[in-house]
Amino acid sequence: MTPAGRSRTLRIGLIDMNNGVPNQAIRSFRSIIAAFAERARARNPGLTVTTAHVQPRNLGEAPPPDCDLYLSTGGPDAPVDGFKESWAPKLRTFFDKIVDGQLQHGSSAASLFAVCYSFEIAVMHFGLAAMIPRERKFGIMPVYPTEEGLASPMFAPFGDRLFVWEHRSWQAVDVDEKRLKELGGTLLARESRDGHSKGRGLMAFRFSSGVEGTIFHPEADRPGVLNWLERPEQAKAVIETYGELIYRRMCKTIDDPTRLARTYALLLPGWMARSFNALALDRDWAPVDMPTYDAAVGLDAFGRPTETAVSAESNT
Repeated sequence: MTPAGRSRTLRIGLIDMNNGVPNQAIRSFRSIIAAFAERARARNPGLTVTTAHVQPRNLGEAPPPDCDLYLSTGGPDAPVDGFKESWAPKLRTFFDKIVDGQLQHGSSAASLFAVCYSFEIAVMHFGLAAMIPRERKFGIMPVYPTEEGLASPMFAPFGDRLFVWEHRSWQAVDVDEKRLKELGGTLLARESRDGHSKGRGLMAFRFSSGVEGTIFHPEADRPGVLNWLERPEQAKAVIETYGELIYRRMCKTIDDPTRLARTYALLLPGWMARSFNALALDRDWAPVDMPTYDAAVGLDAFGRPTETAVSAESNT
């Protein structure tokens, strides 16, 4: 995981932690990667972008050692159980290699973004907080950046609140401030503004050099969430947990361009742009512009209609 000089290939690793369970997330991650590859090639004609997709939990595959950017996904089951399984040592060693590479080579080394299940494993691996079970939480929910989060590139575009897709039965609580400082990490977001009224969950970290992540799903898009909410068994679960009014509001908020669509357009694409631009300094690549999102007209970072805008147009 060392810088690759003036390589004309950008290598992206997709670490699939879904344990072979069919889901919408991999489609969405691939869409984000494909859109970013389009942007990178537009600025760098001749640049090749490759994706290596591995499945550690069900196939025993280790993270590929030679990628530049890594996205590690969510997945089912209890993270405290997974932490003890045979695939976990390779993943944990991989986390350490990312940090070591950044410490040795700076931001031109590989970087990682961990989502949900991967985030939970990372929290336990780095020893940043307690990982405990909670009543299942699922749906489009608000998240609140910390003061440090508001100043971070991850959350600066959102102000003091953003809306995200959550689907979890575990939470990280009681951050170990001493350990966080040792790692050079930062707590970036919480479940509640005050840390407790809406829940104690720690929602996003910069774990250490080169490793960031969220317990929520920044890859969630309108088609994926709609697919989930419209399943009879999931609709029933939401109504039984939150009530029919909240379920209807949740379905309606999918089409709110200031909520899930903004998070999808800015958070992971922003991380990819920042990470790519750090590599570009070392590889004689042209940097890409940071993603933008115009909720007023429903345009994504490419100036194209978003899923929400297309849906609205088709209904008029």
